[in-house]
Amino acid sequence: MMEQIDRKPLDDDEALSPEAAVLSRLLAGRYSCRAYRPEPVPRDTIRQMLALAQMSASWCNSQPWQVIVTEGEGTERFRARLFDRACQEMTQGAAAMQPDLAFPSAYRGVYKERQREVGWQLYESVGIAYGDRPASAKQALENFRLFGAPHALILTSERDLGTYGTIDTGLYVGTLLLAAQSLGIGMIPQAALAAHAPLIHDHFGIPENRLVVLGASFGYPAAEHPANSFRSRRSTLDDAVTWVDR
Repeated sequence: MMEQIDRKPLDDDEALSPEAAVLSRLLAGRYSCRAYRPEPVPRDTIRQMLALAQMSASWCNSQPWQVIVTEGEGTERFRARLFDRACQEMTQGAAAMQPDLAFPSAYRGVYKERQREVGWQLYESVGIAYGDRPASAKQALENFRLFGAPHALILTSERDLGTYGTIDTGLYVGTLLLAAQSLGIGMIPQAALAAHAPLIHDHFGIPENRLVVLGASFGYPAAEHPANSFRSRRSTLDDAVTWVDR
């Protein structure tokens, strides 16, 4: 297994600029939030978050992303419909998934190791024992309860822009996560929601020329909840970077 390290801000002795030090703290502090306080985020704060994310880079400045944000009754209606469908389809497994974008065909090697590690970090944090399939299935259903968040968002990209429109939307997601972190907002991107693309198209009236890339739940974190108690780790630079100097 390749070495992985705990995430933490870069050391002060690396002589970071003030801007890089802020970025380092935001990146180290961000995590996938899986439990939320019930109070909504004020719309002005959500607008600040989205305005920051809107400055994300894109190919030819195409800015292919479109964002749907739920609040109040809009969140509750979406949560109820999504959870009901997920419960109905739970026994169908992968056959029930209908994403607009193909999911990974397989996780192998180090990618599988990383997937397993973060999965067991979550299960251990919430007290799920190895092999307890009913408990792990119940935890998986939390995706479709939006982890109790007061808000959800859906990100779509233009179908004609293909892979690179999706990549640009992914860049937007990265910027959005840092924007949320800077404002004290917790968020978790969820491919699990994109697995129900037909429902999402129907529920929000999304036209067929738009691809559902992913959904996300967000709000103020319930910091004391066990599901928020662990942090995924990162590979070393030596594992991820190849230097070419001749």
